Amino acid sequence: MQKNIILSISFIVLLSVFPGCKGDGWEYLFNGKNLEGWKQLNGEAKYEVINGEIVGTTVANTPNSFLATEKTYSDFILEVELLLTEEMNSGIQFRSESTPEYNNGRVHGYQCEVDPSDRAWSAGIYDEARRGWLYPVDLNPAAKTAFKMGEWNKYRIECIGNSLRTWLNGVPVAHVIDDMTPEGFIALQVHAIRDKKHEGRQIKWRNIRIKTKNLAPSPAEDIYVVNLIPNNLSKAEASQGFKLLFDGETPNGWKSATGGTFPEKGWEIKDGVLSVLDNGGDTSKKGGDIITTEKFGAFELKFDFNLEEGANSGIKYCIGDNGPSIGLEYQIIDDERHPDAKNGINSNHSLASLYDLIAAKKEKRFVKDPGEWNRGRIILFPDNRGEHWLNGRKVVEYTRGDSAFNALVAKSKYAKFKNFAMTAESPILLQDHNNTVHFRSIKIKPLN
Repeated sequence: MQKNIILSISFIVLLSVFPGCKGDGWEYLFNGKNLEGWKQLNGEAKYEVINGEIVGTTVANTPNSFLATEKTYSDFILEVELLLTEEMNSGIQFRSESTPEYNNGRVHGYQCEVDPSDRAWSAGIYDEARRGWLYPVDLNPAAKTAFKMGEWNKYRIECIGNSLRTWLNGVPVAHVIDDMTPEGFIALQVHAIRDKKHEGRQIKWRNIRIKTKNLAPSPAEDIYVVNLIPNNLSKAEASQGFKLLFDGETPNGWKSATGGTFPEKGWEIKDGVLSVLDNGGDTSKKGGDIITTEKFGAFELKFDFNLEEGANSGIKYCIGDNGPSIGLEYQIIDDERHPDAKNGINSNHSLASLYDLIAAKKEKRFVKDPGEWNRGRIILFPDNRGEHWLNGRKVVEYTRGDSAFNALVAKSKYAKFKNFAMTAESPILLQDHNNTVHFRSIKIKPLN
């Protein structure tokens, strides 16, 4: 009996001294002594081991640097502790790659952000050297205070199947559903610096461990979900109350805005995409606007849209009191090539604007070019507050019916309409503006 006790104590001591042991299913990726199992890619920032920690140091005039695992991982739970005492950008790559055929070996793939700036997007998900921001933390503002400057911060990344989730110091931050890269390496980034005065800044990492077997997803968190798989309703979205308005195959749930069934011309469903078609100026080919067969009061609408060059369309809501297509509009337009984008007041005819009322405040880098998919979002709250979002950024906000809203209406093309856009409930409308625009992943969550 005494011998068994001694052996048990010895085993516990071994686990504490040699953290690479897997008694609890965790494997430590850093042995605390050297960089065995890691390799440096791309830039020439300095990586070294000091006092049992990996220390990354910025170096001027070199691109983003990555200390990558030699092994690749598919499904896993990763935990990392990191420390910053000076402001600098960094990140944790996961399911990432570096191949000669892609941009001469540039590291690309998912990144869990380290952002101590006032923007505060730490633990958001970025797609390095590929699609850009997938989950800006504006989507989950409650998580913006999770990062602690000058203290050790614990990151947790959970990748199981197509579900990518992050936590920071126990706070849930991001949830992305995506299937672009199912496997890849893990890497610690030291971001390139533009100003030589920032040379020598450091980030430290420790307790880097991973679990790859017998994985159980963490309990669901009630945070916004970015789902990048077309026309897919994830379990997390369904549990939050979302449903698909377009099934990817049929026009079920949609009809002509002027009555009757779904248009027989002017619209097309192909390869999981609902498209309004360019009629080339021949109005006999025009299908007209379409609306949902169901009406909604307060709601949250998510949708993907893809413009052809020079195209114009829109999504309308709060319609019906002054005609079947008169209401609020999320403007969908090619800002660079369609002339109407330059009309209106202060750019309130531009992409994602509340058409003819409020211009969208957007950064060009968060707008996808024609031919690429954008992610739109409209929220109409029960208290009449409204928001437009574009690719994870809020670009418009207003309150329907307040004095500011009414003043804008009075100066707009809608001034002649009584109680404009104040209907209690209405369908959602997709506009036929004679140009080709594609839609998919249209989902709605009633908020009443």
